[in-house]
Amino acid sequence: MTRLAKIHFLGAAGTVTGSKFLIDLPEKRILIDCGVFQGLKELREKNWKDLPIAAASIDVVLLTHGHLDHVGYLPRLVKQGFSGKIIGTAPTLAIAEIILKDSAKIHEEEAEKANKEKYTKHTPAKPFFTKKEAEKTITFFKVALEDTWVSFTNNISYRFQYNGHIIGATFIELDLYKKRFVFSGDIGRTNDYLLDPPKKPAWADFLFIESTYGNKLHPKENIEERFTNIITNVIHKNGNLIIPSFAVERLQTLMYVLWKLHKNNKIPNIPIFVDSPMGNNVLAVFKRFSKWHKLPDAEYNAMCNHIHIIQSYRETWETIDDKRSKIIIAGSGMVTGGRVLTYLQQLIDVPTTTVLLVGYQAEGTRGRQLQEGAHEIRFYGKYYPVKASIKTIESLSAHADQKELLNWMSSIKNIPEKVYLIHGEPTALDAFRVKIKNTYHWNVSIPKLNDIDEIMI
Repeated sequence: MTRLAKIHFLGAAGTVTGSKFLIDLPEKRILIDCGVFQGLKELREKNWKDLPIAAASIDVVLLTHGHLDHVGYLPRLVKQGFSGKIIGTAPTLAIAEIILKDSAKIHEEEAEKANKEKYTKHTPAKPFFTKKEAEKTITFFKVALEDTWVSFTNNISYRFQYNGHIIGATFIELDLYKKRFVFSGDIGRTNDYLLDPPKKPAWADFLFIESTYGNKLHPKENIEERFTNIITNVIHKNGNLIIPSFAVERLQTLMYVLWKLHKNNKIPNIPIFVDSPMGNNVLAVFKRFSKWHKLPDAEYNAMCNHIHIIQSYRETWETIDDKRSKIIIAGSGMVTGGRVLTYLQQLIDVPTTTVLLVGYQAEGTRGRQLQEGAHEIRFYGKYYPVKASIKTIESLSAHADQKELLNWMSSIKNIPEKVYLIHGEPTALDAFRVKIKNTYHWNVSIPKLNDIDEIMI
C-alpha cells in the first residue's frame, strides 16, 4: 500500500537560515528543526508571520542541533499552539535552552531600548519572544540518545547520528514506511580542533543536505600562523583585536587556539577577554558533556584560567577603557547583536583596531557588510565610519566545504530517489547541484521557500 508524504519547505530553502522542514504523513506531522531567518530584512520579516500550517497540528519537533537558525522559532511555534515534544540530544537541548533564554533577554532589552530612544517605526516595539515564552518552550524538551532508533509508530522511527559542527549536533535518519529520509542538519569538518569527524549515512532514499559551502573549498591556511601574524601586528600598533564570535563552538575553539599559541610561546602574553554571557554558559555545557568533544579536562581548565571571562556589563566598559593592547572575543558572530556591538561602537572608527571575522557571514548582516568593505556601519540608528582594519579567517568554519560534503555522502550504498539541496544561497546551491550530478549522477532538486513536494512511499 502506498501513502502520500508531503514535504513542506518552510525555511532554509533558497537561503541559508530559518531551517524548518515539515513532513506531513497520514499518521504524524513531524517538523525537522524550527529556526529563525537571519540576514536580509525581507527574510527577517518572515519571522513575524505565523507558519502557513497550524502549529497545533504538528506532533513533534526533531532538532539537528542548537543554533539559533535551527531552534530560534520554537517559542513562536508554542505561542501559535504547538504542544508536542521537542526532541534532541542532551547537549543540543542544553545549548537550545541557553540560546533561547539569551535571545529572549536580548529581544526584551532591544525592544525596551528602541522604545526609549525612539529609533523604531513600531509603536511600541515588541520583543520577538519573551523570557516567559522561552521558559514555557523549554518544558516541552525531551532528550533522545545518539545512535539509537526510537519508534513513534510501527511505521515511523528516527535516529540521531553524530555530525560534528557543534557540540550535540546530529543528522537525523527517519524510517517512514520502509523508506529512509536523511536530514543532514549542519555537517561538521573532517579535522576539527574540538570535535570528532562526522559520521556518514549508509542509506538514503530521500536526502536533504545542507549546501552552505556547496560552491567552495576552505582555504588551506595555517590558522595558528595567521593568528600569530595578526596578533603581532595588533601589538605593534598598540591596538585592539576584536573577534565577533558565535557563542557555541566557535568561541570555545578560539579560546583553545589562543591558549595553545600562548602555551607554545607563539604569541606574547597579551590580555584576552571573552565577553559573551551565552558563551560562558556554553563553556559549562562542554564541562558537562565531555564525551561529546576532544578537549581533556586539564586543557579545558588551563584554558579557562588563562583567559579573562567578563561577568558584567560594567566589566565590558572597563575593558573598553583599558589602554593596553588586547584581544576581545564577543558575541555575536555575524555582528547582528550582542556585546560585540558595544565594542565596535567605541572602536570601529579607530585606525589601530583590527576586526577579525572567523565565521560565515550571512547576506544582509553587519558582518557581511564589513567583509565586503563597507565604509560605514549602523548601530542602534546611528552610522559609524569604519576605520578599523577588517580581516577574515575562513578555514575556522564549522561547516563542511564542498569536498567534505561530497565525502559525507560517499558511504550511501544506494542511489537516492531524490536529493534536496537546502541551507544555501543560490550560487552555492546551483554549483553543488552540478557537482553532485557530475560526481554521483543522482537526481538533485533545489526547493524554493514554501514549496511542497509530494512523495509516494
